[in-house]
Amino acid sequence: MVSYLLNTVRNVVGILGNVISLSRFLSPVPTFIRIWNKGSVEQFSPVPYLVTLINCMVWMIYGLPMVHPNSTLLLTINGAGIAIEVVFLTLFLVFCHDKKRRLTVLLIVMVELISVATLATLALTVVHTTQRRSMVVGIIGMLSSIMMYAAPLSVMKLVIRTKSVEYMPFSLSLASFLTGVFWTAYGVLPFDPFLAVSNGMGTMFGLAQLLLYGTYYKSTKRIIAARKETKMEMHVSLSPEVAIANGEVDPTKAAGAAP
Repeated sequence: MVSYLLNTVRNVVGILGNVISLSRFLSPVPTFIRIWNKGSVEQFSPVPYLVTLINCMVWMIYGLPMVHPNSTLLLTINGAGIAIEVVFLTLFLVFCHDKKRRLTVLLIVMVELISVATLATLALTVVHTTQRRSMVVGIIGMLSSIMMYAAPLSVMKLVIRTKSVEYMPFSLSLASFLTGVFWTAYGVLPFDPFLAVSNGMGTMFGLAQLLLYGTYYKSTKRIIAARKETKMEMHVSLSPEVAIANGEVDPTKAAGAAP
């Protein structure tokens, strides 16, 4: 009875974890809408999407029946995550106008694919029991999860330096925190050290991002407002010169011109 109840609770937590994880994977959608509209990736970093891609690929291997049986929830959510991250990275490459930066992203993706293919091959051919396969892939999965949750640290550094959270989307930070909470709970029912430890650290990283967001939210509003005001002032001051250059105004009748 206790075992059945524990299993039921774990499945419910896992399903909720899948929903939250899917929300996390989709949380950068507003960012990419902005990138699409502006036609540029601006200062947005590709690091979170690169580490999320390799993390999903490693955990998908972990969820295979021949590696870690009864892990359907891991398979489904990480399969969805791979598809979503591929779309995001493709858009990033399309709208990245820095050739060196674009080449770097492509090279990292290639290294990730080769690394994951090597891991899958070795795990399924060299290691011969599901227990050992789970341990080998689980350790690597734990490290990749920690990397995924820690990826926004580079953006957090930018936030502290600029006192602006403009390039650290709130939706991604909140989803990261909730994902960590639910998968930590899933990892302790029953105890799976690889899931519990990595997602426990992810919860702390997510909380740190939320605290940082709360700290610099007001200053971000002021910075954006000041930037818009400066642009408007520049537009107003340049309007007569632009009109004269376009032949829309007679220079002799422009403000300040001699009669």
